[in-house]
Amino acid sequence: MDYKRILAALLALVMISLPVAGRAENRVADLLAELREAETETAALRLENQIVAEWSKSGSASMDLLLKRGRDALEVQNFTAAVEHFRALTDHAPEFAEGWHGLALAYFGAERFGPAMDALERVLALNPDHFPALRGVGAINERVGNPTLAYRAFEKVLELRPHDPDVQQAMDRLEREAIGITL
Repeated sequence: MDYKRILAALLALVMISLPVAGRAENRVADLLAELREAETETAALRLENQIVAEWSKSGSASMDLLLKRGRDALEVQNFTAAVEHFRALTDHAPEFAEGWHGLALAYFGAERFGPAMDALERVLALNPDHFPALRGVGAINERVGNPTLAYRAFEKVLELRPHDPDVQQAMDRLEREAIGITL
């Protein structure tokens, strides 16, 4: 009898949590649509912050703490500590894209571009609309001398977030090398 009650309670909990997860995904989709249509850089920045806040919700207090500690380490440019926190986060929550993005930022800060690119690939496999990860792909490809790949990554960023002056400047800088000169 007790097993039936436990199973019923567990099933009820799962059923209650499913709509919440769906609503969060719908909220991000709505915010991404608004971001694509944003008319000003200020509006785009506000929407970007809301999207990143949604993506940063792991659903676990301990994973959120690792994310915060990793981001705090990044802020003071302690890349070794940041890598440790984000590695722990990705080990315990491999399906949490923000953990991989933080790890990519830590590796990039330490100028370890290969591992950074690997982490960015994981982010984009989990979340193809992750425009900060696409920015990272562009930045790494530009740094290692792949202007065409950098340009393509930056193009994708602008599809998702049209008001990104840094990305537009990078594309202007790379345009001649990446796509040549039109006659």
